[in-house]
Amino acid sequence: MFGFSNKKQEMVKASHALPGRDEPIIVPTAHHVLNTPLKTDWSLNQAVIYFGMGCFWGAERKFWTIDGVFTTAVGYGAGFTPNPTYEEVCSGLTGHNELVMVVYEPSIVSTEAVLKTFWESHDPTQGMRQGNDIGTQYRSGIYVTNEEQYALAKQSEARFQSALDKAGLGAITTEVLHAKNFYYAERYHQQYLAKNPNGYCGLGGTGVSCQIGLNV
Repeated sequence: MFGFSNKKQEMVKASHALPGRDEPIIVPTAHHVLNTPLKTDWSLNQAVIYFGMGCFWGAERKFWTIDGVFTTAVGYGAGFTPNPTYEEVCSGLTGHNELVMVVYEPSIVSTEAVLKTFWESHDPTQGMRQGNDIGTQYRSGIYVTNEEQYALAKQSEARFQSALDKAGLGAITTEVLHAKNFYYAERYHQQYLAKNPNGYCGLGGTGVSCQIGLNV
């Protein structure tokens, strides 16, 4: 978020990361908007994917409004420190990215449609920043939970890069990785913009449309 932006844009090494803690952060049991669980064993009819798009407040709101999204939550991932706090992530010494977890039902909303929202809702060419939010925790990232998601993410990346090239914009810096960890952010961060409608949101796209052969 704007007031806490960290100027460090180099990833910390695992050997230099903060030690963290064993105890997870306690979060609400239910989503403030959707009234669905924030933590559960997802059904076989649901899929989970994680996105880094800069400030996770605005990113989460983008996804909970989509028909077919079962639940969302914000947290930290793709780093080293176990169960980090927000202040630790903002220090640049955990390696984590601010993420939104999206649990969706592919029979209602396709993975392609979810990826379309990701690409169009932020600027994936900015490296370790998103607008005024500067630091490694604001990098663009897709963190998948199965091979099909990975293939679709890479296909959509290539197509969106082609669209960016035609618009005279830069190269995509998004990392596409298999998700290894996700630590829930503090209670007050969850569905923050539903509780604080006038709160800060630095989310903004490039204005380029992502045509990825939707099947919804």
